[in-house]
Amino acid sequence: MPSDQSTWLIAVPNDGDAEGLLQELAPKLTQQAKLPIQDLAQLPIPSFKTGTLDSLVTLSEDLPKQDAYFTATVAKTVDTLRNLLNNDPTKLAQHILVDERGVDTYILGGWKWNEGRYPVQRGLRELVDGLNSEMTSIDNALKSKLTNYNLVKGSLTQMQRRKNGNLSVRSLTDIVTQDDFILDSEYLETILVAVPKNLVKEWYSSYERLSSMVVPRSAKELLSDEEFALFSVVIFKRIHDDFVQKCRERKFIARDFVYSEEEVEKEKQDLETAGTTEKELWTELLGLSRTNFSEAFQLLVHLKVIRLFVESVLRYGLPSSYIGVAIKPNAKSAKKVFDILQRQFTYLSPRSNPVQKRAGKSSGQEDFVGEYQNILDQEFFDFVLYEVPWVIY
Repeated sequence: MPSDQSTWLIAVPNDGDAEGLLQELAPKLTQQAKLPIQDLAQLPIPSFKTGTLDSLVTLSEDLPKQDAYFTATVAKTVDTLRNLLNNDPTKLAQHILVDERGVDTYILGGWKWNEGRYPVQRGLRELVDGLNSEMTSIDNALKSKLTNYNLVKGSLTQMQRRKNGNLSVRSLTDIVTQDDFILDSEYLETILVAVPKNLVKEWYSSYERLSSMVVPRSAKELLSDEEFALFSVVIFKRIHDDFVQKCRERKFIARDFVYSEEEVEKEKQDLETAGTTEKELWTELLGLSRTNFSEAFQLLVHLKVIRLFVESVLRYGLPSSYIGVAIKPNAKSAKKVFDILQRQFTYLSPRSNPVQKRAGKSSGQEDFVGEYQNILDQEFFDFVLYEVPWVIY
């Protein structure tokens, strides 16, 4: 049974009364299965150029791969939008649109094949290749823009994390000032040390003896947080490495920081630039994802319609005239809807065995099992059905 988390696209042979079929189905589905009438619509299936039987069989084997790729690309676009909008369903609904219409409205509100972009006079293979080319361009454009955005976002996040961490790791440029340092001295320098709160007493009693040339009583507490206290201490430059090592042994963290007005200004500027760039790229990526979703979803539905047509020709033969129906079931109605469809199209059973159609009725042909393995692995009904997954929910 098809999923109740998808919209069903169905095709059956046109026996001359396309409108009559929908009129016959509608009361059964709405009354017996309680399906809302707006969740049922006719789906026009063009009369494409069929080509040869071999070309149809080959295309039928290739289409599932294209279908999976198209569906994955649509899903990736939705995931990108969801991440950009912090998984806000209200905002997401404002961007998951197809030509400024909701997805359901696009499929169930009078869908038509886009003849202007995809003339039905073209061969089926040419149409599929054209759709695939467009989807590949959409996918590549999104990947490129997303990679660029993620790099900038990652850099900004790292900068912000350095601003928000504890005193043992966070940036110190907005904490210390020039007055906290001895600058331009030939022999002396100021070192900043992050001391765990539980070791502050030990620090006061031992820092002067950590190395031989520490300036007495030079330690000064600059700031503290929940975990660390930040001290400045003056030492002779020649003992720098030894003092840092002795701090490490006592679990005092000597910060690798040299005060520079230029560096302070540069870090500020880098953070502002990264923030501005991230906002610009976010806006560009949001716009591209919105546009790409609309285009990609249309491509997916067009590919599904081609699949309906190809499978219908291989099952039911010529003339290549078929009726399409789109149904959006829900979890409660799906089983009843499916049962009604099976009863409605039972008369097609003698014509709807796809393996028999393609492989011939000889039971002695062992090779066809391998050749048509994809067909044998699929679930088949008396009518042709393909699903459009609800990737947007």
